[in-house]
Amino acid sequence: MRTTLFALAAASLFAGAVQAAPATYAIDPTHTFATFEIDHFGASTNRARFDKKSGSVEFDKTAKTGKVQIELDMTSVNSGTAPFNKHLQSADIFNVEKFPTAKFVSDKFVFEGDKLKEVTGKLTLLDQTHPITIKSNKFTCYESPMLQKREVCGGDFEATIDRTQWGVNYGIPYGFPKNVRLVLQIEAVKQ
Repeated sequence: MRTTLFALAAASLFAGAVQAAPATYAIDPTHTFATFEIDHFGASTNRARFDKKSGSVEFDKTAKTGKVQIELDMTSVNSGTAPFNKHLQSADIFNVEKFPTAKFVSDKFVFEGDKLKEVTGKLTLLDQTHPITIKSNKFTCYESPMLQKREVCGGDFEATIDRTQWGVNYGIPYGFPKNVRLVLQIEAVKQ
């Protein structure tokens, strides 16, 4: 009986040691890009990105779970054209004077087998929070030879949102679409 109890206790300790704990990763701003695209009268596509971003990822490879928090500095919106940047920053669109940041928070990673399929969470923009699902186009973890073999995880993601849910209504009467495509490239370094 005593041997059985000892064996069970040892097995329990061993099982706990084998389970991987979630690891924390810091967003690498030099390899992370958040851009958006919106149709321009069916003739072209307007695009812009946010140059300043920060955040963290908590990821447990074994359990296939994770958490994400990414913050965008809305004042850093960059379309490549200064007058358009000013309009994007204005009260017509992002109202950066009143709402200088946007945030995406998620605590649900959805896997199909070993492949990350999507990340669901909530986007806060203009002080309004609504759920979004971000599709994973590719995702992997690797040892970076540039960072003394530290682990980096990242991938390409995208989502299409109805901007009017967040109160971004500019141009609707002129025929601008409600739908905006978000394109995200994210890499995060294990801490």
